[in-house]
Amino acid sequence: MSSSSVIAASGLTFAWPDGTPALSNLDLLVGPGRSGLVGTNGAGKSTLLRLVAGELQPTSGHVTVAGEVGYLPQDLTLDVDQPVEDFLGIGAVRRAIRAVEGGDADPVHFDTIGDAWDVEDRAEAELARLGLPTDVLDRRLGQLSGGEVTELGLARLLLRRPDVLLLDEPTNNLDTAAKERLYDVVDGWSRSLLVVSHDRELLERMDRIGDLRDGRVRWYGGGYSSYAEQVATEQDAARQAVSTAKADLRKQRNERIEAERKIASRTRLAKKAEATTGLGKAAINAKKQQAEESSARLRRVHDDRSDQARDRLGAAEARLRDDREIRIDLPGTEVPRGRLVLEGELPINGPDRVALVGPNGSGKTTLLTSLVEQARVPVGLLPQRLDVLDRDDTVFGNVARRAPGAEPNEVRARLARFLFRGSAADRKVGDLSGGERFRATLAALLLADPAPQLLLLDEPTNNLDFASYDALVSALASYRGALVVASHDPAFLEDIGVDRVVDLSPTP
Repeated sequence: MSSSSVIAASGLTFAWPDGTPALSNLDLLVGPGRSGLVGTNGAGKSTLLRLVAGELQPTSGHVTVAGEVGYLPQDLTLDVDQPVEDFLGIGAVRRAIRAVEGGDADPVHFDTIGDAWDVEDRAEAELARLGLPTDVLDRRLGQLSGGEVTELGLARLLLRRPDVLLLDEPTNNLDTAAKERLYDVVDGWSRSLLVVSHDRELLERMDRIGDLRDGRVRWYGGGYSSYAEQVATEQDAARQAVSTAKADLRKQRNERIEAERKIASRTRLAKKAEATTGLGKAAINAKKQQAEESSARLRRVHDDRSDQARDRLGAAEARLRDDREIRIDLPGTEVPRGRLVLEGELPINGPDRVALVGPNGSGKTTLLTSLVEQARVPVGLLPQRLDVLDRDDTVFGNVARRAPGAEPNEVRARLARFLFRGSAADRKVGDLSGGERFRATLAALLLADPAPQLLLLDEPTNNLDFASYDALVSALASYRGALVVASHDPAFLEDIGVDRVVDLSPTP
């Protein structure tokens, strides 16, 4: 490992059990300080973090880290009955301290405590730093909201003070206040950090941004705005290069056509001369061979020029980014104006768009779940944890099961709209990235029979790369049903054009 790097990978390759490659022969150096990692969904960002953390073993190649690693995954796997103190890794010490304070002098308790007599004070300080109440130590995980669980996972890492901190989409599920506290933690982090995120404000705090694309990481100095400016400049140059290369290819094709015209003209003149000159057969054959060789050389010259022009065009097009589009304009989702879609605590008439806002723990997810039973039309719920699909079944299998009347080829054609083309539709859900799982879940909901005329979305921008975010906004712009969205992202709510906002913040 280079003395100037904290993470180094060489020839790093990883494939899932079904043989699907996630990373291939990746070389990577991550320097000290704060580094962000971006890229399209499915590029392998989360897989790379898991390899660095040691949660996955490379198929080939190796990865090394300078010091202890702390890793916060995108989706924490939780035992809802586990005490918070045990999740934080301090439960045994707290219980031993309580036993000693209660008069139990068993040496086992002192061995358990060691030098950690202040563990509760340190835990409470970290919890307060992240906005969690101290009494959370006496709860169980199932009593916490998604955002609180994320904060708790971060608190567990901060108590350990690892040399290298790995964060995978840490602002997912966090409300505005919780995000600000996370930003403060990042600003004050004095050790090394590698964060996978699409949160522009978080990425602005990075020393450098790595873009994982086509199996390689390219580094850009500065935070998000610097990265975006550099990429925009590159894309302007790439588009100009494509335009120039296309013009050159057209020129070469036209010159080849003109050359063929000249060759055909010479051939006609040669045949006419052959008939009138009276030359012997040997002389005629010699001239004919000379003409054919001259024509062949001319064709080779133009073919070489055309091949070079095509190569230049291919190289220029390879530098252009693939901004993929999700299309979900489904007529079956249309709701007429004035039709009662939802009754009860949140009445909706027609294709209204309602935003649910409020801090973590204010009941947004609970309300969305209850609305399913109150719907007067077919309904689809996109949950925050994206756990409605069978992880052991394929994307195609999950979607086809929800539309039993559809022909297999029709299902595959519709899945292509969600970027699951060809063999991509046959991947197991459990092997998908967060963004890919989002698209698969959205496809299963919208391609169901009957199609949902009420769509309930719980933090839908979690895990989305920049292009997928734009595509989702565009897709929802053409969705014809009613929409209820719980989100901490005010820019997203503005982009999709909500009609009204319901604030679930507790009354002071």
